[in-house]
Amino acid sequence: MPASEFPEIQARLRDMMLATAGDLGIVRDEAGRLQVYTRYIMKNKQPLYFGGVVSNKNYVSYHLMPVYVAPEMLMEISPALKQRMQGKSCFNFLTLDESLFAELGLLTQKGFESYVSRGYIDLTP
Repeated sequence: MPASEFPEIQARLRDMMLATAGDLGIVRDEAGRLQVYTRYIMKNKQPLYFGGVVSNKNYVSYHLMPVYVAPEMLMEISPALKQRMQGKSCFNFLTLDESLFAELGLLTQKGFESYVSRGYIDLTP
């Protein structure tokens, strides 16, 4: 396993998440862990999770909650990206893969748009 690539994978995925969702609201950015929440408060009085990046021992995980909320978004992803899925909203990476990162970036943008259309993200200033 090329764990030596993990810092670069984590940095690339972190940058991707922040490029799309960095201005949403609550961002917890710590060593090896990024969590992004919307300002939308759920019934349990907690902000709605958008996504995050976690560096683990054996892989780097990219969590994208909009695909859990709107699973129909996954119908259009490539088989290669689908193979990276763990659970319903997590993608695990062991190596840098430019084509998968580009596809995941587009999926992240679609997830952002989905949250906007559902009223979870308010774009008014």
